[in-house]
Amino acid sequence: MAINSNYNEELMLSVIGDALNHFYVSLVAKIDSLTIKTVMRKKNPYLFRAKDMQGAAQIVDAILSAYVSSSEETIFGNLFFEPIATAAVQGQKALAPGIDIMVEGDDVIYAIAVKSGTNVFNSSSKKKQEQDFAAASKLAQQARKRYVPIIGYSYGKKKNGTKAIPKMYAELAGQDFWEELTGDPEFYLKLIHYIDRLPKTHIDAFEAAYQKAQNRLIKEFTQLFCLDDGSIDWDALVRFNSGRS
Repeated sequence: MAINSNYNEELMLSVIGDALNHFYVSLVAKIDSLTIKTVMRKKNPYLFRAKDMQGAAQIVDAILSAYVSSSEETIFGNLFFEPIATAAVQGQKALAPGIDIMVEGDDVIYAIAVKSGTNVFNSSSKKKQEQDFAAASKLAQQARKRYVPIIGYSYGKKKNGTKAIPKMYAELAGQDFWEELTGDPEFYLKLIHYIDRLPKTHIDAFEAAYQKAQNRLIKEFTQLFCLDDGSIDWDALVRFNSGRS
């Protein structure tokens, strides 16, 4: 039985629109704050040399593309799926650590931890999640209600293990997760089309921010790590990245 089989489509569109807005605003702010010094401290200058990168624009294009790709995955995961899942079940933001959504029914309390893809855990973080579920179970015990903890992966596939000792929580991914929330086996497909129905009002702002960042970083790189003839000063770059001072 689904947690909430009466989700409101218009509400979902509104929530998705807000989530996309927050995603793009955060991503643009991240790009606007980027400086060449910040990013070059974390990059491998030897790799650039091994790939025979000879131009500031070539290096900046590589690092900016990688930075945006990494940032957008993190920001999207943090800002997009949780509010949509909350709206889908008409749940409340959980007060318990490690739990994103609490849904209380007449005789049951659902504790839901919303994740992006299925590869978010290592052994220590998985153990912490289990501890958080155990702590949250006290709320259900006090209310004398059945307790249903769920780790929901917003996309991907997840096979249940075959261990003899069952887990204290369910792990649901992709179609299974969204169907558990809404009762609709097609919701995971509808979600992608809901996004497509919204106006692309933020794309231009993102592209403008990207181009400005690219120009700014090329200028900074040239000032800091290029010789007067325009060639890369590899000694200066490696000293900045790896020198003692």
